[in-house]
Amino acid sequence: MSDQRMPLAAHWRLHMHDADEARVRIGEVVGAHELRPIRAGARLDVRLQGVQFGDFGLYVLGYGAEVSITPPVADDSLFVEIPCAGTAEVCHGRETIRSTPELAAVLSAHPRSMRWGAGNTQCIVHFDRPALEAHLGRLIGRRPDRPLTFSSGMDLTRPPARSWWSVAELLRDEAETGGGMLEQPLVVRQFEGLLMTQLLMAQPSNYIDELCGGQRRVAPPTVKRAVSLIEEHAGEPLTVEDIAEAVGVSARALQEGFRRHLDKTPMGYLREVRLDRVRAELAVTDRVAATVTDVAYRWGFAHLGRFSSVYRQRFGESPSETLRR
Repeated sequence: MSDQRMPLAAHWRLHMHDADEARVRIGEVVGAHELRPIRAGARLDVRLQGVQFGDFGLYVLGYGAEVSITPPVADDSLFVEIPCAGTAEVCHGRETIRSTPELAAVLSAHPRSMRWGAGNTQCIVHFDRPALEAHLGRLIGRRPDRPLTFSSGMDLTRPPARSWWSVAELLRDEAETGGGMLEQPLVVRQFEGLLMTQLLMAQPSNYIDELCGGQRRVAPPTVKRAVSLIEEHAGEPLTVEDIAEAVGVSARALQEGFRRHLDKTPMGYLREVRLDRVRAELAVTDRVAATVTDVAYRWGFAHLGRFSSVYRQRFGESPSETLRR
């Protein structure tokens, strides 16, 4: 695949032909590993594009020839690798899978080896393991007591996995087109939390039963503390896991408490608070000094069409009408 046709082509990182140089340079980006062409004397055409967001990154990598890859045990990283084209054989602990565009490989805690075909180009989602495990802790309401380990194969034809991948593709498309959404730290943080939550809920792991199990109910005082926290910090990057951790319960328990006592979700309440703040700002903003897009992004609304719709539902007019007044 030429560099012009590869995803994330605008985010050029590396292009080389030497295996030793590729091993070192790519190792600096996605982690140390061993790299060996399967056929002696084969000419590599290594291309790496990608972009890093906080505690996760999106990359596209191809070697241009059949190669064997043996990474070390990943203590601080976790990868989901989806072939854009071609196939890869992945040995992960006792499991061996043949990764395709419909079956991603999830590389977590076990030793593994990989064999990428000559036409194989991979889209890679790289997570910082400590950040992902901290996010897991906020979801279950306690610190994880053992390393997070996933099943190796992710069936992207299943709705939960397909939904997770659609979020990653949205971020990739936004990076490719240079949209302003990813220039907003609040928006990036929300997408980061969504990617982590959906991965944890969609892919079987050694914590999946606890993630899907029942939780104790949340008393109204806890909901009140969460409401106060949301109203005081609505302008900051805030996820349901952050709120749950701050008030001392699990994310699932907090969700249940909000549904029971407020008939809405914590993030739904946060959205209402942010809509109120947007309206207040638009009402006093000079049309020359700012636009609706500026204000919406600043308050964490990444999808402008959906933002306009919920704004009109709540206030009976469009954001631009508020600004004009």
